[in-house]
Amino acid sequence: MKSGKLLCCCLLFLIACQSEPSTDAQSSVVRISETKRTLADSIVNQTIIQHGGALYDNSLIRFTFRERQYKARRQGSSFEYERIFTDTSGRQIRDVLNNGGLYREINGQRASLSAKDSSAYANSVNSVLYFALLPAPLNDRAAIREYLGETTLKGKPYHKIRVTFRQEGGGKDFEDEYVYWIHRDEQTMDYLAYNYQTDGGGARFREAYNVREINGIRFADYINYKPKDPANLQVATFDQLFANGELEELSRIDSENVEVIVLNN
Repeated sequence: MKSGKLLCCCLLFLIACQSEPSTDAQSSVVRISETKRTLADSIVNQTIIQHGGALYDNSLIRFTFRERQYKARRQGSSFEYERIFTDTSGRQIRDVLNNGGLYREINGQRASLSAKDSSAYANSVNSVLYFALLPAPLNDRAAIREYLGETTLKGKPYHKIRVTFRQEGGGKDFEDEYVYWIHRDEQTMDYLAYNYQTDGGGARFREAYNVREINGIRFADYINYKPKDPANLQVATFDQLFANGELEELSRIDSENVEVIVLNN
């Protein structure tokens, strides 16, 4: 793991880049942007290591979320996510999402799906696993990371990292924006916020609680907040809204019966 001194050096370098005079303003902006991305990448990489590192790509992870069973297995760029539940008709539904797409089994038989349903189910499965496996998905090839600076939440120092996505490889929700608050010293992801365009749009802020380590991987449940002003989608300011009491609790995001099975190489 890189030391805190390296981050301080990166920060000083960023400040120097921002204040360095240049005859070519456009080139200066590009250099500043690249520096912010390099710093964000460094912080994200350290955070992933702190939360479990290589175990994310060498483990089978199972948990229950809202009475549905989930399973995740990732190996480099390959992945397989699974969701199993019983529908209102008593049928067992098994959704499997991998690099090849999504398929559904009903009572053990492969089902024929419309393109619309396939996309909806894939998005639903991916959304749950994305949040459950954070911060590992932040290293996705489609992710664009940018350093937003430092802030304080509940008296503790945090780095702010914005993550957006390239359209290619960014999935259906590539236009969504995320911000992560990573503890400056402990390198843990304790808060996150995001806005979304689907279902009329909106924004959420999540605060980690019930943090625990299971077989080397750090997991957390979340208190899920929404802004009191539903028109506010500026997620980079949600730490200020949280501190000022301008967010209200919406729900709890709890993963139960979490199990991590480390796989053999």
